[in-house]
This record gives sequence, structure tokens and C-alpha cells, in this order.
Amino acid sequence: MPRTKAVITDYIGTLVSIRDYQMQTSRKKLFEFLTEVGFQLNLEEFLYAYKRSHEKYQRIRYEEFLEITNSVWISEALNSLGCQTDTEDPRLKTAINLFFHEYLCHLELRPHTKQLLERISGEFKLGLISNFTYSPVIYASLQKLGINQFFNAILISHDIGYRKPHQKIFLDALRKLQVDPKEAIYLGDSPLEDIKGARAVGMKTVFVPSQFYSSMDLRESKQETDFVVKDLGDFLSDLPKILVE
Repeated sequence: MPRTKAVITDYIGTLVSIRDYQMQTSRKKLFEFLTEVGFQLNLEEFLYAYKRSHEKYQRIRYEEFLEITNSVWISEALNSLGCQTDTEDPRLKTAINLFFHEYLCHLELRPHTKQLLERISGEFKLGLISNFTYSPVIYASLQKLGINQFFNAILISHDIGYRKPHQKIFLDALRKLQVDPKEAIYLGDSPLEDIKGARAVGMKTVFVPSQFYSSMDLRESKQETDFVVKDLGDFLSDLPKILVE
């Protein structure tokens, strides 16, 4: 049996939680900034156009596993209201940074995250794969939370163009870490994006419940996994057994 050489983990939900975040606050700040930089907008009309555009691309993202960044649906919403802009408009980049500021402030490490990463990175290659529409948020949060230094490879769907469970993002991670699938263990909280995706390329998987997914969600998904742990502390305790089985 191949020796484990790498551990790859999901990010949002698995290593970090989001506490008391309100999407409405971010959307309102987005609207306020856009009006400040010259877009003539009505709040209700903008929020409706934004919702329609977001839902359109959400379907593509979740059905075709193609990642589409925020500037695409924001510019489409603005254009539908008669504003002339495109995805390269520098005002949109600033707007997206402001949109995610609240989100970034509400991310926090789950218990035992730092101890787990210290332990793994001391013995194995460590990779991170995140489905996220705007990669600067992930890089900024890793630095803010003090864990960016642990990872040998960081892959974000915004940069890759494909979302989990698409095989490309998993295979790219394995390639960057220079390991075969059977030499890697994947830790994640989503039965479909994480467990299904990682198993499809031949990795051993570990499911950890989160604020987003429970053990019941795993059972109902009918996805098979090699291990189920109750939290990151449990994974840390069982690490020697998981790595050798």
C-alpha cells in the first residue's frame, strides 16, 4: 500500500467557520460604493438585477462546475440597468473588495485548526483546495488567521476556472504537491464537492461535519468515505490511524 505523503484539505467550513455574517450588509455596501463612483442606481432595482444575474451564474457554477467571478454578474446587473461597464472596470474590483470586507472579518479558525496544520505540515506535504469566486479573499484570510505558512500548495477555483467536484482542481493540487492520488488524504465537509470529488480521482477521504454539513447530510448523499471524524480535534487524535490504514 502506498505511503501517505500529502494531506489536502478544504477551507471554508472545514478549517474555518463564519460567524454572524449578514449577506445583506455586503450587498448594501456594494450598492453604496457603486453609487459613490458614479453609477446611477436605485437600491431596489439594483438588488433585483444583482439577484437575477447572480442566480443565472450560480446555476452554471453548480451544474457545470465552472467558476465565475463576481465581476461577471455585477457588470451584467449594471448593464441591465443601463450602466456601461465590463468585467475589467477597476471600479468593480474595488467594489468586490468592499463587498467581501465584512465576510473576511467574520471568518474564524475552527478549534484545533492551527495545531492540526502544525502537526501535518511537520511530517507531510500540505495542500488546500477552496471553491471561492474571488481568490484575494482566501489569500487575505489565510494571512489574517496566521495559517498561510503551513501550505505547500493553495488552489482556489477562481484561479483554476473549475470548482470542486470537477477533477481538474484535485488533479492540479496533486500535481503541484508531486504526489499520486493514492499517496494523498483529503479532508472536507461537503459530501459532494469534497468527498465525491476527491474519491473520483483516487484519494482516500475524511469527512468532518461543519456548520454547513452534518453527518446526516453525508448519509443522505450516499457518498462513501474512508473515515468520519466528529471534529478537527478528533481528526488530530486519529491521525496516526488514518495515515496508516
